[in-house]
Amino acid sequence: MMQNVDVAPKSLQPYVEHVGDEALDELRSLAAPLRGARVAHINATAYGGGVSELLRSIIPLYRSFGVEAEWFAIPGRSEFFEVTKGFHNALQGAEYDLTESRQDTWVGHNVRLARHVPEGFDYIVVHDPQPAGLRQLHGRGDAKWVWRCHIDTSQPNPEVFSFLQPFIQEYDALIFTMDQFVPDALRDGQRIAIMPPGIDPLSPKNMALPSNVSSQIMAWSGVKLDQDLLTQVSRFDPWKDPMGVIEVYRRVRKEAPGTQLALVGQMALDDPEGWDIYNQVAKEASGDPDIHVLTNITGVGNMEVNAFQQHSTVVLQKSIREGFGLIVSETLWKGTPLVAGRVGGIPMQMPEENDKYLVETNDEYVERILELLGDPRTRQEVGTRGRAHVRDRFLITRLLADELRLLGSLD
Repeated sequence: MMQNVDVAPKSLQPYVEHVGDEALDELRSLAAPLRGARVAHINATAYGGGVSELLRSIIPLYRSFGVEAEWFAIPGRSEFFEVTKGFHNALQGAEYDLTESRQDTWVGHNVRLARHVPEGFDYIVVHDPQPAGLRQLHGRGDAKWVWRCHIDTSQPNPEVFSFLQPFIQEYDALIFTMDQFVPDALRDGQRIAIMPPGIDPLSPKNMALPSNVSSQIMAWSGVKLDQDLLTQVSRFDPWKDPMGVIEVYRRVRKEAPGTQLALVGQMALDDPEGWDIYNQVAKEASGDPDIHVLTNITGVGNMEVNAFQQHSTVVLQKSIREGFGLIVSETLWKGTPLVAGRVGGIPMQMPEENDKYLVETNDEYVERILELLGDPRTRQEVGTRGRAHVRDRFLITRLLADELRLLGSLD
């Protein structure tokens, strides 16, 4: 059985402060034709990672506008998630040996999941490759089906993409974060929508924290409050290059003694590879009291991430490949300067005036970080521009508007 994930109701009024009455009026207008419609979102896990965070925020907002939305997380054994993590990496361009056994594992589990697809829904939105077979293996029924890809599929592994393509093409519409992520083979005859994600300004990860609360959380986590702090918040994933972050930190520290580093990550049910990466990072960091390796398993949740992003002197996002990277918008929303890789959806989240802080080499990371560490005024200017950019383009209300437009157009 799929897990029907419980989410708390939301009041719309607090959003006015951040998006204004006009944006909420637009949402009411877009939702009106869908009032009473039933929408199911299906993904791989109820915790860990950006998709679960998006759903936890957006499902209550659907309901606030009279749309009967539900969120379902699929069950899965370790061997299934090992295969789907391989698919995830392959769709971002990694090599992958698509053996017959691995194909059978994915298809077999999707066959079992298809027997438990919730019935009675008008729209079913399926997220990422883990449950992508559901539309074909379950049948259309009376619903409109949408597949939402959160991955950078601009250069997918050809073998894995060819295997998944017949399943993906069964959907009534496909959503990608950027036009560049749409594989050419899907452009003809498919309904394609482009939707960057958005952050919830009222969630525990993004709401305003009093500075004294942020400082208490930092001290509880072992951070020295009188020393500069570099932070990367991400899954322990090779595409986030955590070992490269440590290398950059060590080079920065030679020029800026006393600088600390925090690597803050979430361990997710559908990411067994994360434990291997975590162990490598912990081993590399051992012996340095100024490197803090922290996870949700050791008590670091959304509130703590919020505090780290708010308190850090500079935040890094050293991604090699990136679907979008909500961490970027989350960081900029706090007014904290960010140095990040020029990959995937990261550049669109940075205002044009901050373009110099999009980098490609370790040398550039070191140079830009040192520049920001040495110039408080520039840090403030960079952070202020970033927050304004996120407010205008990357809040959850804009994402909901995009989804309502798409669903309303499928009838």
